[in-house]
Amino acid sequence: MTTVFSNSVVDDDTRREQLYQGQVFVYSATPASTLLAAFARELIAEAFGERDPETAQFDMPVEEFADLLAGLKPRFIHHPRCKELLPAVLKELGCDLDRTYFDVPRLRTSTSHDYLTSGISYAFHPHRDCWYSAPFSQLNWWIPVYEVVPENVMAFHPQYFGSPVRNGSARYDYAEWNRTSRLTAARHVRGDTREQPRPEEEVVLDPQVRVVPEPGGVMVFSGAQLHSTVPNTSGRTRFSIDFRTVHIDDVRTRRGARNVDAECTGTTLRDFVRSSDLDPMPEELALEYEAEALTRVGWAAGHPATATPR
Repeated sequence: MTTVFSNSVVDDDTRREQLYQGQVFVYSATPASTLLAAFARELIAEAFGERDPETAQFDMPVEEFADLLAGLKPRFIHHPRCKELLPAVLKELGCDLDRTYFDVPRLRTSTSHDYLTSGISYAFHPHRDCWYSAPFSQLNWWIPVYEVVPENVMAFHPQYFGSPVRNGSARYDYAEWNRTSRLTAARHVRGDTREQPRPEEEVVLDPQVRVVPEPGGVMVFSGAQLHSTVPNTSGRTRFSIDFRTVHIDDVRTRRGARNVDAECTGTTLRDFVRSSDLDPMPEELALEYEAEALTRVGWAAGHPATATPR
């Protein structure tokens, strides 16, 4: 059962353990998360000019909208201000900055009524991040930029947290994705032909859990949660920020959510930097995880009907 904890005061060690068991934590906006959302709104306003960003999709050709996002999103991702504010968010919410590593914050969009659902504004099918080579200790952090409603957030499908879903992760290699697919997102406007892990059996979407934080509010969940983009019927484009963290002690000791069905190769660990000084993840850990991923794939080839071991 997935429980949503609101403004919990448990320490980070306890929180991580509960997240690895499938719980979800949500927090009211903090000073730093408020500033991060405000900074995103500043960049968005500069990009859209006189248009209202949440309704501009109704006045713009979809190709023009995609081109605008193709400039806006990398600007946010790589802006030095984000590297200042993101560690501040983590510190305010009890993380040890010397032990917590983060990847770049991404500005996400979900347009209304299927206006743009591929490429630069991909509408994610039900998936786990660990199908995409994420470590099982990965935590996902999600922050709305403007007001959100149940019709434009994301959905969790908690009945699958401990149950395998047949999926295409065995064909996914993170290094290959970076070489051939990541940089082409903006080209996929009318459809998305990139190979991505997705369910290969019917997924029952209900019951589902939708969390609606305030602008600048923070939601945290395990990368092993099966989640999806809600079909946006709100009439407004949703803008949100997300990033991921890992605690290096959990990476070293393999503490994290149980792997029930991921068979991908490669690792995203090289994307993470230390919150206190932006030092990269130690290379030996990435190499260890890559070797373990290859072992999982070999094991799965001989046991195709069962879930893979961690």
